[in-house]
Amino acid sequence: MPESGPPHRRALCLGFMSAPGKIIMIRHGQSAANADTSIYNRVPDYRIPLTALGVEQARAAGEEVRRLLDGRQACVYVSPYLRAYQTLEALNLGPLVERVIEEPRLREQDWANFQIAGEIEDQKELRNAYGHFFYRFREGESGSDVYDRISSFMETLYRHWSKPSYAPNALFVTHGLTMRLFCMRWFHWSVEYFESLNNPENAEVRTLYRTGEGKYELDKPFSQWEARRVDETVLDAPPMFF
Repeated sequence: MPESGPPHRRALCLGFMSAPGKIIMIRHGQSAANADTSIYNRVPDYRIPLTALGVEQARAAGEEVRRLLDGRQACVYVSPYLRAYQTLEALNLGPLVERVIEEPRLREQDWANFQIAGEIEDQKELRNAYGHFFYRFREGESGSDVYDRISSFMETLYRHWSKPSYAPNALFVTHGLTMRLFCMRWFHWSVEYFESLNNPENAEVRTLYRTGEGKYELDKPFSQWEARRVDETVLDAPPMFF
């Protein structure tokens, strides 16, 4: 059922008694590949580390996360990628971490194995023409593939939240696209609206707050490179000429 309010705050209602008060998501800090994309052709994506700047970004974000937790623990779900684990380490949450669960479904979108720069650039151009949600990289995933695994992850969350002993908060240490697609799935955003959203910056945080009615609201929207409404569909898109 549609909810009232700004589009980024429309919320899903949950009746689980142990559903967390906050769902905090953070994108990893700057990685070596964010600084130099050529690293993709010689280092597996999941083994790419943070830069020194990325570590500092994550440490600074740790202050924000600790403020959000306000002394209450979080169950942490972390992408298995090195840069995500290093981000979690740099957050320095100490006893605020109730437990850490490695969650492969929170990994980065798979683009290829070792990426050949020229081929990837060609595919990026094709993706821009075709659409980021549906375009599938030749040796990897489409945005819709990531959406599907996020949907599966949400079912796991619901099972976890049905347990009375669940932590007061949840924290996802993940990747920018994954954050956007989690919110798309959670708030039932349209594909057209998703296509307009920019990635969060490195170590940027988004929080879903649980209201007194058991609903969740997003603290702030993702920026948009093009103005589109949350309810726009392909029917509202400009026609394709062929």
